[in-house]
Amino acid sequence: MALAIGSPSPERRARPRLWLVFAAVGIAGFALTLAGLAFVRVYDNQLIRQTESELIAQGAVIAEVFRERLRATVPEGAYGRERTAPWPFPIPDDTRLRPILPSLRASDASLPPGDTPRPSRVPAEPLSHAAGLQLTPLLEQVRAATLAGIRVVDTEGVVVASSSPALLWTTLADRTEVQRALRGEPVSVLRRRVADPEDTPLASLSRDTGIRVTVALPVLEGDRVWGAVVLTRTPMTFAKATYADRWNLTATGFVLLGAVALMSLAAAALVGRPVRALVKQTRAIAMSDPSGFEPMARPVVAELAELSESLAGMATALRDRNQYIRSFAANVSHEFKTPLASIQGAVELLRDSADAMSPEQRARFLANVDADARRLTRLVQRLLELARADSMTATPAQVELGPLLEGLALRARADGATDIHVTAPPAGLKVSLPQEVLDDVLWQLVTNARQHGGDTVHVDLSVEQAPEADLVRVVVKDRGKGISESNRARIFDAFFTTARERGGTGLGLTIAQSMLRAFHARLELLPSDTGTTFAVVAPVPWLQRK
Repeated sequence: MALAIGSPSPERRARPRLWLVFAAVGIAGFALTLAGLAFVRVYDNQLIRQTESELIAQGAVIAEVFRERLRATVPEGAYGRERTAPWPFPIPDDTRLRPILPSLRASDASLPPGDTPRPSRVPAEPLSHAAGLQLTPLLEQVRAATLAGIRVVDTEGVVVASSSPALLWTTLADRTEVQRALRGEPVSVLRRRVADPEDTPLASLSRDTGIRVTVALPVLEGDRVWGAVVLTRTPMTFAKATYADRWNLTATGFVLLGAVALMSLAAAALVGRPVRALVKQTRAIAMSDPSGFEPMARPVVAELAELSESLAGMATALRDRNQYIRSFAANVSHEFKTPLASIQGAVELLRDSADAMSPEQRARFLANVDADARRLTRLVQRLLELARADSMTATPAQVELGPLLEGLALRARADGATDIHVTAPPAGLKVSLPQEVLDDVLWQLVTNARQHGGDTVHVDLSVEQAPEADLVRVVVKDRGKGISESNRARIFDAFFTTARERGGTGLGLTIAQSMLRAFHARLELLPSDTGTTFAVVAPVPWLQRK
């Protein structure tokens, strides 16, 4: 019994609290976000593009310096190569601008490692050679600060200036990026890097990674290519960048974890309180406590509010249904008790005094037994009809009112009703009810009018607009003696009847109301100066609504 009112299960298992679930979800989301960033290599892309941008900036300055040195010595006339490659980046309206944008990604294919340049078989171009000798000391100083390898080549790919003097007079003409740069196209590529055994400590300045970023920029004078600047550098690795910024990242991580924990606790508090209120409400419903039949006051979450309202509505419906069943059982017991007691009394008299009775007395007692048995049969039949009406499933259906009312009047006249009149409804007017349901209900109303007023009672059948725009009333009005004010409030109660001596069971209107309710219709008792007026209020089909 304890379990029925919501006490804890006898099987005690450890279960997480809501705050722990929210915290776990938040931390898992945080971890998945970091894992996703690592998977798509967002940070690696940023490190590579940062290195590429730095090399482009350095290369653009060096190319300009080299061009100015050459311009001072180049004679009038064509010098260098004609630029044949188109500019790979969008050029603004101002044609003086030639933007060079970073374009590398960590997922780009890497070229093979560059071999040690070989000495050139072709001598360097003299003017480029002279300009390069002046530039080499500057490149050595730049390399000491930026750790980038810098080469300046002439139009044949011969190194004329270098941050490493040992590479002077070697050739880079076999490099793809150099060939493209000498055609006038700025190029950025990734090349695989051979690991150096000394590249181990995280804190060292050595760029311990498996790739190098190479940028090759043409030295341009108008539409002529005077040479190229080639820069290489190993980008910072994700591990080294993380290690270098470890304290800031650790502090940020703790702040984010704290924020996730606070948000999880806040969410658990906001959701946990309504959930506990729901548990309390269900236990109150199980114990028939009145507090369980009201929705909780501050549900916070819309879904929990709907759930609480649904629980309250379900509890109210179950309570009403339970009260209906109890009342119904009491009424059934009362209705069955009277004829059964009469039958039992008659049987006992016949068994004990049948020989002393006259034939007329025995016939009267037997007639009473027969009448009570018939009444019990009618009660059972009506109870079965009520059960079917209560469990009826609504199926979409329509019926036209004009032919149905005319057919009902003809049937009533054939059954003995002498004064029944039909006011024709608008042609084609339909209601959303099955024909058999509306016919049974209206026949019940006509039968009640004849039962209380006789076969000569005047009955009017008509149709009128209901107060609701999408409903109509099918009105059954008689000119009988009517219903007293004291009985009007009880007319739809089960087993209430004023014609019990004529075989009435008091279930006809109850059955009719139950049948209509399944189709969102209803039965009403309307005010009337004379006689009785009932109305079946039913919806009209969507296409006929005004």
